[in-house]
This record gives sequence, C-alpha cells and structure tokens, in this order.
Amino acid sequence: LSSGINAEYGGSELDSDHPGFTDEVYRKRRKMFADIAFNYKHGEPIPVVEYNEAELETWRQVFTKITTLSKTHACKEFRNVWPLLVENCNYNKDTIPQLQNVSDFLKDCTGFSLRPVAGLLSSRDFLAGLAFRVFHSTQYIRHGAKPFYTPEPDVCHELIGHVPLFADPEFAAFSQEIGLASLGAPDDWIEKLATLYWFTIEFGVCIEEGDFKAYGAGCISSIEELENCVNSDSKKLPFEVEKIVTTPYPITTIQPVYFVAPSFAEAKRKIMEWAQQIPRPFTAHYNPYTQSVELINKRSNCIKMIRDLANEMKTLEDAVMKLVD
Repeated sequence: LSSGINAEYGGSELDSDHPGFTDEVYRKRRKMFADIAFNYKHGEPIPVVEYNEAELETWRQVFTKITTLSKTHACKEFRNVWPLLVENCNYNKDTIPQLQNVSDFLKDCTGFSLRPVAGLLSSRDFLAGLAFRVFHSTQYIRHGAKPFYTPEPDVCHELIGHVPLFADPEFAAFSQEIGLASLGAPDDWIEKLATLYWFTIEFGVCIEEGDFKAYGAGCISSIEELENCVNSDSKKLPFEVEKIVTTPYPITTIQPVYFVAPSFAEAKRKIMEWAQQIPRPFTAHYNPYTQSVELINKRSNCIKMIRDLANEMKTLEDAVMKLVD
C-alpha cells in the first residue's frame, strides 16, 4: 500500500499492473472521482458521492474484516473513537461515509478537516496540508477483484485507517508536528520527513500494556499488514528519529521493520527536538484560535507568544488553586 505522498497527482490514470487497469467501468468511475477533486474549491462542501453496488460490496468486505481485527490489533485511541464514528458519521458495513460528514466530525474533535484529492500528491504539498490540520483524502475505492489490497490510498484506507486517529487530540498534534517541520524545509529534508511520515502515520506501531498495537493507517487498513505488525516475530526497533529517516522501505509489500512509539506525546517531543536541525530561518507555530500557521521569525512574534503562554499559565494556576485536595 502506498501512502498519500511521494508522487504527483495520479487521477484516473492506472498502471498496467493495477487490478482495475482493464476494467472500463472502474476506470470511468475513477475519472468521475478525479473530476470531483479537480473541480473542488476550498470552502465549498465536499460533493456527495453515490457509490454503486460493486463499490459498496468492496467496502463491506474490508469494513467487516477490519472491524473484527481492530478490536485486538489496533491501539486504544482507535478503539475509543470507532464507536463515535459509528454514531456520528454513519460508519457501517453497508454505507460508505461521505467525506463532508466525516470532515465536520473531525473539525469538532481536533480541528482537522478533509479535502478531496484525485490521487497522490507531492510529499511537500501533502505534508504542508498536515501543518494546517488538513488531510487530503481520496473518495474512490480499490478494485473489487482484490478487496484486501490496493496499490494506492483509497477511501477504505482514508476512512478506516486515518480518520479514527485524526479524531484523537494527541495523535492530531503528533501528525501536525511532521507537517509544521516541512514548511520551508529543503528538498532533502522533505524526503526525510516523508520517510518519517511513512514509519509513523502510515505504518506506526506502539506499545499498549506490554502488547504491540497498530496506529498507522497503512497497518490498520490492510489485513495482512495489521496481522504482521503486531506479531512478535516481525522486526521492531525503538523510536529513534535519526534511524527512522534513513531507513529505506518497500511501497507495495509487507513492511520489513516497524518503529515502536512509547506514546504519541513522546514521539512528538522527539520529532520536535530532531526538527530543530532543519535549516530554515524561522520556526512554524500553529495558532488554534485563528486556525493558521504563524512564522516565529521576529522579536515581536516571540513577545506575543510569551504573553499568550503567560495567560495560559495564569488560567492553569487559577484552576489549580480551586482544586480541593
């Protein structure tokens, strides 16, 4: 499974080894989905898609299998959010949720939103979206001939793999940190950040009460990958950013190694420390009040941040003083 990065827009063009290459009906549907994304304007509601029966059957098979496996193989953050998606976003085996409904739910949870995309994006563009808490999501679905395999991200990968974790505040902040680090970074550092994204947001594994659990979307949305990543026999390494960003990885086969995060908060801290090495004349900061990225490159910017932090500390101090031992 490929992530949503490392290539330019794919649209409806399929490689000759794609399961749907010779299926004219599928190719026409892919073009329809690509047109929706190409014509989408920021700020508009994401168009509603009416999925056909073949597409619904593919979703049904994937949804049913992963719903069962995720109960024992996915991290607790995924398991906690899943019932909320069932309740609020019409997640069920017979319906493919609409991106706008899911985007509204994420916005309320963590400030993340979805934006339709025709296919793969360049690493720089994709990571920049994360900095603004925007996740570029496909709407098309994998070919029904191979329901448990897709050579590129599809709506199963996005809605089942990515969305649940983007609704978790700690994971959302962790994901955004990779995006913020990419802003203004040189091309060689973008490549490193794309690799970091691959081994975390796509194929990340964590420890939960002594057991390995999946949090990466590539793991959770792939039956074979999900079973492999939590298996004690698969290769696991500690979460060391310098090692992660120099590790090569296959795109269309099972991952040969996983890096284990002790927690999202600790992984975020390590990424922030590592990102200080990126050669750029500013620091990027996300302002949740204005929902914008601010560049900290002037004395006045620093003074403002210090004042904002002082106000937050005052609020925290007031709350602590009111607590009863």
